[in-house]
Amino acid sequence: MTKSYSLQEIADFLGAELQGDPACRIKGLNTLEHAAASELSFLASKAYERFLSTTEAGAVIVEARFAETLSCNALVMANPYLGYARISAWFDSSRETMSGVHPTAVVASSAVLGEGVAIGPHATIGERVKIDAGASIGPGVSIGNDSTIGSGSRLYSNVSIYHGVSIGCNVVIHSNTVIGADGFGFANDAGKWVKIRQLGGVEIGNNVEIGASTTIDRGALGNTVIEDGVILDNHVQIAHNVRLGENTAMAAYSGIAGSTTIGKNCVFAGQAGAVGHITVGDGVVAMARCTISKSTSKAGSYSSGLLMYDTPVWRKNAVRFGQLDDMARRLRKLEKGSQK
Repeated sequence: MTKSYSLQEIADFLGAELQGDPACRIKGLNTLEHAAASELSFLASKAYERFLSTTEAGAVIVEARFAETLSCNALVMANPYLGYARISAWFDSSRETMSGVHPTAVVASSAVLGEGVAIGPHATIGERVKIDAGASIGPGVSIGNDSTIGSGSRLYSNVSIYHGVSIGCNVVIHSNTVIGADGFGFANDAGKWVKIRQLGGVEIGNNVEIGASTTIDRGALGNTVIEDGVILDNHVQIAHNVRLGENTAMAAYSGIAGSTTIGKNCVFAGQAGAVGHITVGDGVVAMARCTISKSTSKAGSYSSGLLMYDTPVWRKNAVRFGQLDDMARRLRKLEKGSQK
């Protein structure tokens, strides 16, 4: 079904200043470069300013300083990207696909389903599972015994939830994610590995979003904990007994080793991570490929590794990196000699 809203309706919802035709009908969202006259766009990056003069969008969400340069309608906001994020919900059709329990789903007799729960084809719901009102369980999802799913949560196709996992309200978990698998725990017995049984669970708070093919391991003793408002991208690895603080965000291929605590409002860029058994304070930003290797309570941005160079230059620098210790020792020797 095609959705259509007047620009005035959108402006009122966003609390934006409308400059132009309030009756203009908006049927979708698109980029500045590709938007049509019935679509709404936005400007949130300097890289796309060049499209303001040529866009065919019906309206654009912009800061006040750009409104006068537009030849189309404008919605003026201090934070256009936030406006785009909020209005995107009006055009999201993903929640309209399922209702009721599909006849091919297998639901244990001891499971408790709240009002309006939707369960898709070939889903499997274990013993004593509790799924609260309005939750949506996609095709092929598996939920292990004694797990709970909060109201309004949505699990996309082929998500695997192991036993004893607690998921809060309004949580979104994308396809092929695994929550509650065993943590990587083994003891060495004369060269042979002896498995440590993982006896804890996983607790996920409210309003969390977890990307596709992400893994969150259960605790060895006690639980792995993901607090309210955390957002995880695709292919993120959270090891056993990790705790992620409220509103922390992690981009793809980030990884946190076991028993590490990450504070609130932290950001881990792509392929960033932290070693095990450390504590990272609130407001820490780990740049791409940064490894946080020791505990820190100081907020701010951290980096590690080498930036990109032309390959011939990188090879020379890589060789010199291995020479740094020797160079430092010779420099100290020279400094001592000059002080005599």
